[in-house]
Amino acid sequence: MSDINSHRDLIAWQKAFGLGLAVYEVTRMFPDSERFGLISQLRRCAVSVASNIAEGYGRQSTSDYVRFLRMARGSAYEADTQLLFAVELGFLGRSRYEEVKGQLEECGKVLAGLIRSLER
Repeated sequence: MSDINSHRDLIAWQKAFGLGLAVYEVTRMFPDSERFGLISQLRRCAVSVASNIAEGYGRQSTSDYVRFLRMARGSAYEADTQLLFAVELGFLGRSRYEEVKGQLEECGKVLAGLIRSLER
């Protein structure tokens, strides 16, 4: 097992960061009329996943860390809902949604495991 010296060493953060990049990539294809709507909202919650992991890690309190990890998990669920809106509105193809959803699910699993390990 490797040492964790920074939030960047956490697999949960690495996966969440990749998720944020993927969301930015897919939202580039959304219509310009959604710039202040779904694009903005989706990007904010996707970036929030990695950001909350990092902030929780930096809090130096296990209870705060777990609270921020739960917020990160909530943001991942929020992103999934917004991506599904994008599919239903015709802004995002079903196959690309499934790819990003896979990243969301992986983030969720890793976050759940990290939360469980900290609660022990």
